[in-house]
This record gives sequence, C-alpha cells and structure tokens, in this order.
Amino acid sequence: MTDHALLLVNLGSPASTEVADVRRYLNQFLMDPYVIDLPWPLRRLLVSLILIKRPAASAHAYASIWWDEGSPLVVISRRLQEAMKAHWNHGPVELAMRYGEPSIDSTLQRLAAQGIREVTLAPLYPQFADSTTTTVIEEVKRVMRERGLNLRLSILPPFYDQPEYLDALVASARPYLEQDFDHLLLSFHGLPERHLHKLDPSGHCLKGDDCCRSASPQVLASCYRAQCLRSAELFAQRMGLRPEQWSVSFQSRLGRAKWIEPYTEARLDELAAQGVKKLLVMCPAFVADCIETLEEIGDRGREQFVEAGGESLQLVPCLNDHADWAAALKVLCERAPLMI
Repeated sequence: MTDHALLLVNLGSPASTEVADVRRYLNQFLMDPYVIDLPWPLRRLLVSLILIKRPAASAHAYASIWWDEGSPLVVISRRLQEAMKAHWNHGPVELAMRYGEPSIDSTLQRLAAQGIREVTLAPLYPQFADSTTTTVIEEVKRVMRERGLNLRLSILPPFYDQPEYLDALVASARPYLEQDFDHLLLSFHGLPERHLHKLDPSGHCLKGDDCCRSASPQVLASCYRAQCLRSAELFAQRMGLRPEQWSVSFQSRLGRAKWIEPYTEARLDELAAQGVKKLLVMCPAFVADCIETLEEIGDRGREQFVEAGGESLQLVPCLNDHADWAAALKVLCERAPLMI
C-alpha cells in the first residue's frame, strides 16, 4: 500500500427518507453559498421558507426510488468505489459526499491518520459549475486548512470533452440506442443564468443563440452550458446520430429566477406534440443515478410525456459502476494535475 489515495466525491443524499433527515440534508445543501449565491441573511430567509413544505414533498420523492440498501446515489457511488479499487494501485480509494455522509471532513481526517500524504480528488461532475466542482474543492481546502492536514492535492478537472469519458458514455448507452426509438433527449441539470454571468467577466454568455459555439477557450473553461452542449455534440458524433435524432434540455429548476433553457419539462411536451412516441432520455451531467434521474425523469417525466401524447419514455441509466467508466476514471484521475 502506498501513500497516494483516490478520493471520489459526489453530491450526497439524506440519511433516510424520514422528513427530518431530508430537512437536515436540504438545509446543508441549500445553505451552501455556491448553490444559492445570495448574502447570508437573504439565503437563510429563503431556505427557511423552502424548508417549510419542501422536505415532506422531497421525502415522498426519495421514498419512491429508495433501494433496500439505501440511497441509490450512495449505493451506486459505493459500487464505483469498489470497482476503482481494482484500478487504482497507488493507495486506498475513498468516497465522500459534499452533503451528508460520509463527509469530506471525516474522510480526509481518516486518510491523514493512515499516513496518507497525497490525495487525488475526483469531483464526479463531468461539467464545471461553482455549485458542484468549486464547492467540493473549497470544502476540501477548508478541511485541510482548519484540521492542519499536510496533504499534497491533485484535482481531477472537468472531463466533459475527454475521450475516455465519452467512450464510456457511448459504451454504457449503446444497448439502449440500438433499440427502436424516435428521439434522444439529453437532459442536463440546470443552473440559474446568473451563475453563468457571474463567471463571465467578458459578457459573452447568453448573448445569442449560438454563443456557446463561439466561446473562447477562457469562456469555455468555466461555462457550464457550453460544456454541456459540447458533451452532447461529441456523444452524438460518436453514436452516429443525425441532428434531428437528438436534442438538449435542462432540468431541476428551482425558484422563480431565470434558468438555462430549454427546460426539460417544456421539451417533453414539445416532443410529444411533434409526434415523438418512443423517447429516450439520458442525463449526462450525472455519473450516478439519483433522485433527479430516477424520480424526476424516470417517474414524473415519463408520466408527463405519456399524458402529453407520447407512448413511452425510457430512461437510459447513468454511467454508474459500468466497467468502461471505472477504467476511464482511472485514466482521467492518473493524469490529474497537482494543485497543492
């Protein structure tokens, strides 16, 4: 055993489907200033209002997709962790969640106590966003600073356009796309538009329908929407899909602020109205199936699409612990640059 650990980090999940556990999880998640980027007093007020009714509704949604082993996101992430142990020969492979358990704090302390001196941090998000990638990195830095942990840190950058990731995505999705279907919808998690503007001092983002195609390398490096569209285009090319066979949308909108469009809910109705009967939906912003894929798309999305006139909606599973994904992740992590 060497002293170089791999730390996989995913979003997290409530400890159970009990309303109290869901409320605790949502409070931690929504109070993150990288998620709701308002001054603390306004964020506290808004989150307190959200927590009046949302925990009960979310608890019901979690209960509808919960597995005997626990949260699908956590169970799948554990399976990926086990798969990675066969690939990572530099030291232990650990798993932490940004919100909930196992925490980044406790996991880093445990690694340091084992004599680990170097950690490759792998935020499991293909595309960059402050609300995913940045908050994980900043939490790791905070723990290292406040706990006095002397660790060398390498960080896996966003891998939205990396051949290893795209090839694994194709391998995992191919069995579903080889079946008969009318259209493939690539549904990415949404973001408020202000998150894009905040990271774009040049003022380029969202200035036109084609702004992402003409984005400079500097803009592309931090533009979530452009990275999502790039992932979708590269995947479609690898699958040999014609332009009319696929489209992109953004899901999971929260609140009244303007979010990235087109919205998945609206797109489902549009596709049904256009005569699409057999719809496939992939969610390439997620590497593990979770409430946003299993419940939001697989249950509510399917019901909406059928009510709008469609015949079937097939959710294509995320990468999860697919063998090609584990192998790809190993390659991506081994070339992660040393940051600290």
